[in-house]
Amino acid sequence: MQLRFASVLLLFLAGCTALVRHDLDQRFGPADGGRYDAPRPGAISFQQQVRPILDSRCVVCHSCYDAPCQIKLGSWEGVARGGSKIEVYNGTRLREESPTRLFIDAEKASQWRDKGFHPILNERGDTPAAALQASLLARALDLKAAHPLVPDQPVGGDIDFSLARQQSCPAIEEYDALERRNPGWGMPFGLPALAPAEVALLKKWLQQGAPAEGPQPLTPALQAQVDAWERFLNGADLKTRLMARYLYEHLFLANLYFEGAAEGSDGPRYFRLVRSRSGPGEAVQEIATRRPFDDPEVEHFHYRLRPVEETIVAKNHMPYALGPGRMARWRELFLQPAYRVERLPGYAPEVAANPFLAFRDIPVRARYQFLLDEAQFTVMGFIKGPVCRGQTALNVIDDHFWVFFQNPDSVSESDEAFLLRESRNLSLPAEKGSETPILTPWMRYSAQETRYLQAKSRYYEQRFDSPAKVNLNLIWDGGGRNDNAALTIYRHFDSATVLKGLVGEKPKTAWVLSYPLLELIHYLLVAGYDVFGNIGHQLTTRLYMDFLRMEGESQFLMLLPREARIRVRDHWYRDVNGDTRERVYGSIARFDQESGIAYQEREQPERELLQRLQQRLQPVLPRQHLLDTLPDAALQTNLQDLARVAGKALAWLPESSLLLVEEAGRPPRIFTLLRNTGHRNVTYVLIEKLAIAPEEHSLDVLPGIATAYPNAFYRVPRASLGAFARDLAALASERDYTRFMDAYGLRRSSPAFWALSDYVNGEYRRQAPVEAGWLDYNRLENR
Repeated sequence: MQLRFASVLLLFLAGCTALVRHDLDQRFGPADGGRYDAPRPGAISFQQQVRPILDSRCVVCHSCYDAPCQIKLGSWEGVARGGSKIEVYNGTRLREESPTRLFIDAEKASQWRDKGFHPILNERGDTPAAALQASLLARALDLKAAHPLVPDQPVGGDIDFSLARQQSCPAIEEYDALERRNPGWGMPFGLPALAPAEVALLKKWLQQGAPAEGPQPLTPALQAQVDAWERFLNGADLKTRLMARYLYEHLFLANLYFEGAAEGSDGPRYFRLVRSRSGPGEAVQEIATRRPFDDPEVEHFHYRLRPVEETIVAKNHMPYALGPGRMARWRELFLQPAYRVERLPGYAPEVAANPFLAFRDIPVRARYQFLLDEAQFTVMGFIKGPVCRGQTALNVIDDHFWVFFQNPDSVSESDEAFLLRESRNLSLPAEKGSETPILTPWMRYSAQETRYLQAKSRYYEQRFDSPAKVNLNLIWDGGGRNDNAALTIYRHFDSATVLKGLVGEKPKTAWVLSYPLLELIHYLLVAGYDVFGNIGHQLTTRLYMDFLRMEGESQFLMLLPREARIRVRDHWYRDVNGDTRERVYGSIARFDQESGIAYQEREQPERELLQRLQQRLQPVLPRQHLLDTLPDAALQTNLQDLARVAGKALAWLPESSLLLVEEAGRPPRIFTLLRNTGHRNVTYVLIEKLAIAPEEHSLDVLPGIATAYPNAFYRVPRASLGAFARDLAALASERDYTRFMDAYGLRRSSPAFWALSDYVNGEYRRQAPVEAGWLDYNRLENR
């Protein structure tokens, strides 16, 4: 009976949609899917007038892979593409999905129509009435104007703001029904309406046919730099070609920019490194493959720099500088050493997906030093790349930990030989493609990891055969000048942040990454991860990362006194079965050599080790996110008192929020509040709440902006910071938090919301013109 009812309902809805489509055809003419295949000039400038509105009011939700309905509004091409009912982030799909990457998998609006995308612009008659009535963009703005939010109150109407919400992605033919069913769903979704002048300008632009100038041409100076780099990357000799392939597979997500180039109001001009059928001097014809190491299926291709046309957003912005020094460095690492390349590696999955096989000819020291030179960028790939979205993807890591690196000077020829011997035990899930079974691959990789750890244990016993060899010199100090020497990672439940330096209070856990681990993380979570893959691919990737986290932790434990290693391991992995703990340190990952570090602290040597590493790296690490850098001593004390709030009260605070400290006579100062959720372990995949330890929650207060996804905004007069901290420490219920928001919060319904948003984003660009991008509000709470 239920199945029959559902079938009848679907037929009824399809019939209604057909009737609406017929009515639109009668009123405005049939749709022309190719109408926006290319931009047309008009009296209103898209770049100068329309784009700033879309960026500040729409891109803050509609960008990247998690743009609702895949509507990406950071470029004219994204607006012309429209939306789709297919979700990119879908952890339950049984079959892989066809990729739908803007500027990659199709170039024209009509091609996106062939892939099932529906327009949000009017594609019917070219009349002022049609431009508004047959446009989803205009209709969504009108719906918001007709149903404004209740100011300064949680948004009502049972609207679901969670990332896991059921999305409704109506085409224009279905929008009448949505307006009747969900009148509170106007755009911006769950945020205040645009100003009347902004709406008027957008509507006028729509009525003119949504004109745009087209791609911004490169200046002669920029073009000269592009030409120089394309010549460098497309050398004919095998050594250069292997280097270029290695660079591409590591930089394909980078926003490349030229050091010293003139910057516009939105920062530098950015480029993507792509593989192209066409060579330098011709228009780029990008080769669209799922992964950067997939077979390009053409005999000859070229590495090209393609301008980034989309608005820069913080959640996926990974800037990477090019300049004369960079080119010289790459020559030094990859071209000058005396090694031979007899032939290039092929693209068979078992080779291409395994960097230890594909790039075996390049010395390990060169590969490792390349990754270390920009270690924040390297690690940022799994923080800001496609894998970053969602609690299931990120609950493989703790909420706050520090990352150190093996000293490249300690890499020996025997290390390189060992890695080559074990390369087959370091294969990755991507070799099986994007559509894999759910459990059987993981069982294979688990056995493979066991073999590798046992072999590594035997090798380490030989390599470090005396305590004197286990010392702080094993940790990279940045060569005395590189501020990538240590990193801090914060996880905010379903998003994360990576910062240079050792930020926050001393964490519970830490990693030491060697070359194999750093490379594996990149090829597992960045180069090899397919966001359009099926549940088997996604789950296997997540489970494999467990192994890499444990190995990084194991290499930190090696530096502790032998007697303390098991105790510290067990504290990190409370309530976890023995096999998992043995992979961290024990019978599987074994290291019996005593540490050569002379410890003074017997009860908590791990904290002493962190302190010593802080002292070792202090000369090179940046300090802009440390409270003790504030010149105002009294304010520093207030914020340090706030950072001491800990325990169960913090369970009511969101994971990441922005605090604006207001003071008469000066602009508000911005700080990031990061709640570090206490965990008894981080081995649960789907039931993480079972491992949460509320009594271990802590709070870090960081100067500046240190999150791409603020969950809340607080505005606090400087004189009220003490009360803010006391009220936070007293939270014991959701009702308490509601009162807390009444006193200090700026809700998403506030009439002042957009003014505050503009200030925060403007300050972000002012303080960090290269690193900044528009913040994202998809995780903004409604409390």
